[in-house]
Amino acid sequence: MAIKIRKEDALEYHSSSPAGKIEIRPTKMMSSQVDLALAYSPGVAEPCKEIAKNKEDVYKYTAKGNLVGVISNGTAVLGLGNIGPEASKPVMEGKGVLFKKFAGIDVFDIEVDEEDPDKFIQIVKALEPTFGGINLEDIKAPESFKIERVLREQMKIPVMHDDQHGTAIISSAALLNALIVVGKKIEELKIVVNGAGGAAMACTDLYVGLGARKENIVMLDSKGVLRKDKIDPESMKARYATDKKIDTLDEAIVGADMFLGLSTADVFTPDMLKKMADKPIVFALANPDPEIPYQLAMDTRDDVVMATGRSDHPNQVNNVLGFPYIFRGALDVRATAINEEMKLAAVKALAELTKEAVPEMVIKAYGNKPITFGSDYLIPKPLDPRLITTISPAVAKAAMDSGVARVKIDDWEAYKVELQSRIGIDNRLMARVIARARRAPKRVVFAEADHPKILKAAQMVIDEGIGYPILLGNKARIEALVVENKLDLRDTPIIDPYHEADTRHEYAAMLFEKRKRKGITMVNARQLMYDRNYYGAMMVETGAADALISGLTNDYPKTILPALHILGVEEGINRVAGMYIISNAKGTYFFADTTVNLNPTAEELVEIVGLAARAVKYFDYEPKVAVLSYSNFGSSRGGVPEKTRKAVELAKKKYPDLIIDGELQANVALNAELLSEVYPFSSLNGHSANTLIFPDLASGNIAYKLLMELGGAEAIGPILVGMNKAVHVLQVGSSIREIFNMVAIAVIDAQSQSAKAQQ
Repeated sequence: MAIKIRKEDALEYHSSSPAGKIEIRPTKMMSSQVDLALAYSPGVAEPCKEIAKNKEDVYKYTAKGNLVGVISNGTAVLGLGNIGPEASKPVMEGKGVLFKKFAGIDVFDIEVDEEDPDKFIQIVKALEPTFGGINLEDIKAPESFKIERVLREQMKIPVMHDDQHGTAIISSAALLNALIVVGKKIEELKIVVNGAGGAAMACTDLYVGLGARKENIVMLDSKGVLRKDKIDPESMKARYATDKKIDTLDEAIVGADMFLGLSTADVFTPDMLKKMADKPIVFALANPDPEIPYQLAMDTRDDVVMATGRSDHPNQVNNVLGFPYIFRGALDVRATAINEEMKLAAVKALAELTKEAVPEMVIKAYGNKPITFGSDYLIPKPLDPRLITTISPAVAKAAMDSGVARVKIDDWEAYKVELQSRIGIDNRLMARVIARARRAPKRVVFAEADHPKILKAAQMVIDEGIGYPILLGNKARIEALVVENKLDLRDTPIIDPYHEADTRHEYAAMLFEKRKRKGITMVNARQLMYDRNYYGAMMVETGAADALISGLTNDYPKTILPALHILGVEEGINRVAGMYIISNAKGTYFFADTTVNLNPTAEELVEIVGLAARAVKYFDYEPKVAVLSYSNFGSSRGGVPEKTRKAVELAKKKYPDLIIDGELQANVALNAELLSEVYPFSSLNGHSANTLIFPDLASGNIAYKLLMELGGAEAIGPILVGMNKAVHVLQVGSSIREIFNMVAIAVIDAQSQSAKAQQ
């Protein structure tokens, strides 16, 4: 269903204080006279002098390298026409918001009161010192052709008219995948293009760049088919003029494999659709209403593969899939242009991304309906967080390979981490974990492989190259789910304990030996080996697998107990603990214990402190530990303050090099300035705690769940620390991305266990 927007709501949205959609915020401190003197006079003179000596230093000392000018004269605003520069400003502000939201790029929107193309060119050319790139927007054809061409020739920064090239790039990616769906080759494709404006020309040019043949293309403008015997050979339209003696869309469409519409609503009729070849591709991209309504096309032919510009239908050709990430990649290598190689790289990256398993968060955002590659999913969804780390690196690399980049990127993994941080996703920790996992993939056994989420996560594990899944469960059911979800798990082993009698008996004997003096009989052991959690744990114990993942559908205690019975805790450790990693805009924090120990004693809290601190170091952070309470250093009495105070005293003796203090209230522990002001004697003075130890399971569990739901934090976990081998328990109902993250952590845990075994 299409989203309906009330006029009053739209006006209120834009007029509510502060008016508009964008603002400028300082990126440096402005709280003192010294700050002001550094920012302006006299301190600002120093970078000015450096840039005067070397103009390239403008990228070092100013925001130019992350600043795009969105520039329009308002002559062709989508759906509104020539409404003038002032009326186009809300659109340009909106474009700026999209740049910032999706790619972390800052924008000045500039509305120019000039329709003469030569004067417009002169104005924009003069702005080159300000911007790292220029996005031309909503400029009418044919003037837009000349404006973009001349500016690209004269300017040494990326210039792109998104109305043309954005649509071309996104629709080209959709076309590549549509060809796979219909089983046709692009060089044999007969294409009819209805529309001969900037977007139509750019799309057709890019299709030719992908292999389409000009002799197989028929283009129409508002007067009919472009014919060589009827068109000015000097016109830009002449390159797609045909020798065929036809004049109308109805004639041109006969036997065509593809219809591309960039024209007006309802010009493509059901009768025309019926005249197309088998399995026709129809991209009806007129907005807001396509050349043929989506449902009408579906009702007319059941073999049609269709895309539109609308969000309420499958395969929305939405420019936001392209321009933020293309400019991001271009800016990051200081490209002098956005060339054809960079556009084609973006096309291919988009097309390939579509074939990968879709993240759970994307599925949830689009109504919890399955999303898999096929006729209804030819291009990624705009909210897919992988777009920036897929398209921008591809564009940057193409710029480097084609010789238009002025700086090089050497560490692509680090670049992806930087990209994520630019858009406010604090995935730096997980990016490191995934990179480490990829270096030495391990065999990961999934105890609940008959669940679609597990299978999709297993597919991600393979696609990302971090491990080798082993699937436990009913083979027929798993294979059916693989087919149903269009996954490629052909070479992944599937093991059903019910059909592994010899191995099951062997494992049962081993379990009996481990637990015979703890209440387990041989009969019990044999029965327990039908349980996939016991069977999977024994696979890890015997070396048949390196790590175990379970818990998606079972209560935490039921999942952890088999691992404790078979794998046990590390030597010298008396207990295990559960830890969550919490990431938000302020940083990354580690919470323990959140899942295992109900009401630990002071001595048990000390063990939890040690386990958590070691895990934090493993994730490349220095632990700064606060043991939490409802009091600060004796400000209140009670069992919790006394317990946490004693735990800190014992922990300081046991771990003398650890930065730790308590008992502390949570706000004080996280506010270094407040802590320094009120409690300057604290061992945490000068630090903001990043490792929070809770006095009991209830407080830790409640805290992380509240942050997830109310604070917008991302939670990674629960991470089981203190186990003898790599086993990690999922939270019930975990998303595919959360499962994947836990697998990555399990893999590096297994790597660590392997390294210790070799010492």
